[in-house]
Amino acid sequence: MRAMSRRRFVLGGAAALAAARGRARTLGGVVEAVTSGPDHHFAGYFDRCPWDAGGRFLLVHRAAFAGRQPAAGETVTIGCIDHAAGGVFRPLGATAAWCWQLGALPAWLPSAPEREVIYNVRDGDRWASVRVDVPAGRRRLLPFPVYHLHPDGTHALSLSFSRLAWTRPGYGFDGILDPGRHVAAPEDDGVFVGDLARGEARLVVSLARMAMFRPLPEFAESYHWTNHLLWSPDGARFVFLHRWCRAGQPRRTRLYTADGDGGNMRLLLDHQLVSHFFWRDARTLLVWAQHPSAGKCFYLVDERTGAVAPFHKDALVEDGHASFSPDGAWVVCDTYPDQRSMRHLFLVRVRDGARVELARLHSPEGWHQAARCDLHPRWSRDGARICIDSAHEKTRQVYVIDVARHVKEP
Repeated sequence: MRAMSRRRFVLGGAAALAAARGRARTLGGVVEAVTSGPDHHFAGYFDRCPWDAGGRFLLVHRAAFAGRQPAAGETVTIGCIDHAAGGVFRPLGATAAWCWQLGALPAWLPSAPEREVIYNVRDGDRWASVRVDVPAGRRRLLPFPVYHLHPDGTHALSLSFSRLAWTRPGYGFDGILDPGRHVAAPEDDGVFVGDLARGEARLVVSLARMAMFRPLPEFAESYHWTNHLLWSPDGARFVFLHRWCRAGQPRRTRLYTADGDGGNMRLLLDHQLVSHFFWRDARTLLVWAQHPSAGKCFYLVDERTGAVAPFHKDALVEDGHASFSPDGAWVVCDTYPDQRSMRHLFLVRVRDGARVELARLHSPEGWHQAARCDLHPRWSRDGARICIDSAHEKTRQVYVIDVARHVKEP
């Protein structure tokens, strides 16, 4: 175990990116580094909380390199930053089942968020997952990988990370060949639901079914895959992307939801472009997409009716990793690098679109494509802090920003 040096500095912009109806403000915030080099560290994707229930431990990955794709078999170490012990890194285990965007998808079990972690591993010729009781050190191997945990902690959404490795580099795991790589839309691949108690997973929505659902003429000449699976907050439904691509053409995307058993599938967005999304509540999704009503922007999408409404276009002016605060009053979002290679991190107040720019962070040249370092902002459970990954100090590290003074103001 190694204690992390803590570096605190203030980052702020001279002006907000968008006016937000004249109420935008630029308020710099203190950004605290909770990891340090020479090793690289990152928390992973934006759609999960890396803190345990008590806020003491922060889940991170430790890597010996950055800025390039991992080769098959190269590992990272999953561990916790222990805030109560001065930022000590407590390793949980090494894994070869990881990528730069998602990491190994580590998460605290909703059924035991104060002590139990799950993350993906390689087990021989298959991808699997391991449950770790952090205080006791007990481990249990599950014969399927995990993408997103059900809110009650009993089940998990899963997919083929081998197929994702070649269809969307940077989001899958390299090292195990996709057995269906020569099949355009396999009947035995797609969205799976795994039972964490029984250690069994079953296919609930196949790629073949997606390719036959209101098919487009181009489907017959395309290969298909799925990505980005999320249970709804009440666990009744899940959302997922159906993506396809023809040789020499850009990928296209649809957004679907379905019941936990794959039934009652609904096609919500079908206008070629769908990107990042997040549940606001059990009925409503926030989605960056293209739609005839307002072009490319963030939309609130009613999961039951399919109705869409643009969401604060003046403040959320481009695609990013947006998510609602635990109380639903704020959205945090980041941007991709601007012309000066700066990534912007900001808050948007839901009730009126007021925007607060928190930081501008330099993105190293060359760290792009699959090995890029997106900020991927994530809320703490109490909504007072935001965790990000960044490489502005020349190594990939994890930072925390205290946003309590912003989100608690009237």
